[in-house]
Formats: sequence, structure tokens, C-alpha cells
Amino acid sequence: MQSIHQLLDEVLPEGRLVSATLSQPRRKDGESCGKIVVKPVLLKNELHYQLAYHYDKKVTHANATLEEARTKISALLENDMRQGLFATLESDYQVLISKKGKTAILKKPPTKKQAADLSHNRKKTYVLEEGEPVSFLVELGVMNDKGRVLAAKYDKFRQINRFLEMVRDILPALPKDRKLTIVDFGCGKSYLTFALYHYLAVQEGFELNVVGLDLKADVIEHCESLARTLHYEGLHFRIGDIADYNEFDAVDMVITLHACDTATDAALEKAVRWGASAILSVPCCQHELFAQVQSDILEPLLSHGILKERFSALATDAIRAKLLDLVGYKTQLLEFIDMEHTPKNILIRAVKTDTPPAANVWREYEAFRNFLGASPYLEQALQDRLPAPPESGIE
Repeated sequence: MQSIHQLLDEVLPEGRLVSATLSQPRRKDGESCGKIVVKPVLLKNELHYQLAYHYDKKVTHANATLEEARTKISALLENDMRQGLFATLESDYQVLISKKGKTAILKKPPTKKQAADLSHNRKKTYVLEEGEPVSFLVELGVMNDKGRVLAAKYDKFRQINRFLEMVRDILPALPKDRKLTIVDFGCGKSYLTFALYHYLAVQEGFELNVVGLDLKADVIEHCESLARTLHYEGLHFRIGDIADYNEFDAVDMVITLHACDTATDAALEKAVRWGASAILSVPCCQHELFAQVQSDILEPLLSHGILKERFSALATDAIRAKLLDLVGYKTQLLEFIDMEHTPKNILIRAVKTDTPPAANVWREYEAFRNFLGASPYLEQALQDRLPAPPESGIE
């Protein structure tokens, strides 16, 4: 194996390797990996190598440092695979290992004309590309094992990518020097939970502890089983509700999708008290303000139930955004692609800042709240975290 070690020492450092494929498994028992594709990636500004293990019906991924990749590839060729093809811009190297362990390395003209893109850049439209199998998408029935998105699941594929685009934008706000803790309240079937874990852990190289929380025991059991099948070691699922969940003292990111009525506010309160660096929330039904809002000026709108319902939902999210601004977040309301195709397709994205809110933020919030005659749950829940109003107390 000395010649293989020398080859790896030559092609792995400094990103010289464009790609490598290890193939011809020594054992063919139906569960063995058919091939491993290796490519360089840049994670946290450091050179790593991503190993994609192709099985019969799934693909799993693992990232490795330079030294880890050298050790893993050596072991794979020594114990599991009989062939390897290493492509650089200067030459291709074909590794052939006989049944008796004799190794031959053939140097050939290069087949790759362009260096590998280490930045993990994707097509602008999608974070996850169609045509490249992604293990969790295959297991969830969104893709087939060739990476083709199934026609009936294309809306989910688009939604997953839209969600990941919103996560990608806030990566600079997340700590990079330690393991991240993330909680997904009301995770349901967990398409987006698995997508988040794959993107942050596999593609971006973060060390994660992700917990998906839901009340449905059968759903949680299925998701937990799938996480183990995918070898997503930092992803776990728990049965429970938002109000009673107290597993952590601090959390880096909180996700809440379709938490009903003030359950969204309960999740936002927990995120604030945990000091979360980022919050992503898609509210569901919003009844609190519907029962409170009163305004003679708005009577032409409020006298129609469907208009009052939609107005109340929009006003509720505006109130939530202002309150998050007041407790130290920079908040945006973004259009989201909802799986259920309802008008409730707004995502609240909040990133923690060190800048205190301007005095006019309180005045704007107070004027809006008083005009509507509202008494928001979230304001009462965060009473001790809100800064003092510039002129008067909270009514």
C-alpha cells in the first residue's frame, strides 16, 4: 500500500485533486457500498474532502479533513475496493488492486479540464441540485436513487430549496467555533428538519445537535428511525409540545413551522430566552388578534370576515416582527413556499444583533398596537425582556 500512500500525499494537499472514484467492491452482499466518490470542498475556509458512499438504494455523505481523508481512502482501498480513479488537472491516476493484494498505479492523460469548485456554490435557483442524489431526499421519496426529482414531489423540492436559501443567508450569524444546538418545534414529517441537517452538517461542515419536536408519536418514531438509517448522528426527534420543552438552557437556532395561533408566540418567547442567534418561523392560524382588533376607521375592512382574518394574520406578524426588533433582533418577513398552498406563506426570519433598538421602534409599535386595540400575547410573555419605552410604560 506504500505506493497508494505516496499517491495520496501527492494529489490530496493543496486541492490538486479534482475528483476521485473508488469502485469494484471486494464483497458483493447487497449491503456493501458500490462506489465512493470523493471531491474537495471548502468548509469554514479550510480544505476538506467529501466522501459520497453510493449504496444500492441510497447515498450517504461524510466530510473529512485532509488527514482524515488520507486515512479513510487508504483504508477503503486496502480493505473494501479494488479500483480507484484519481483525477487532477495534470494527470489521471488509475489504481488497480489484484485479488492477491498486488497494487498497480497507471498514470494517464488528464480527463478533467477545470479545477473543482471548492466553494460549494450551487445553481442560483437551488441549494440542492437536481441530478445529484441526496440521501434524505431519496429516503423521503422526493428523489429517485439517480437524483431525479419525482414529478409529484417537485413542489416539496422547491420548498426545501427555498427554505435552505433563507438559512444560507444567515450563516454568518451562527457561531462557527463550537457545536450548534437547533430546535425545530412542530417538526411534523420533518422534510425541512432533514434538509437543514444535511445542508449544515454535510454541505457546510457544522457540528450539530438538532432536535425535532412534535406531539405525534408515530411521526416521531418514523423520523428517529430515518435519522439512524441516514447516520445523521447529531439529529434526534422527541415527543413533546412547545410549552413544556426545557431540555436546553441555550439554543443557537429555533425553527417553528405552522405552530397554531399563540403557539408560535410561545416558540418565539423560548427562542428569545434561549438567546438564539437565529429564528425561522412560519405561523399558522392566528386567532388572537382577530378577536381583539377594533377600529372605526377600518370598519369597511373588518366587517368582512375573510378580509378581517387575513388582515389580522398580517397585523399579527407585523407585531411579532416589531417585538423581536425590540428585544435585540433584526427581523425580516419573507415570502415562503408553503406545501399546503395557503395564503399563509410568510416566514419570519430574525437574527440576533448587539445593537439596541432605536427609540422610534417603540413609538411605532405602541402606535400600531393601540390603533388596533390589541393586547398581544408575545408582548406580555416578553415583558421582562423589553426595553423601557422612551416616554411611558406599556399600557
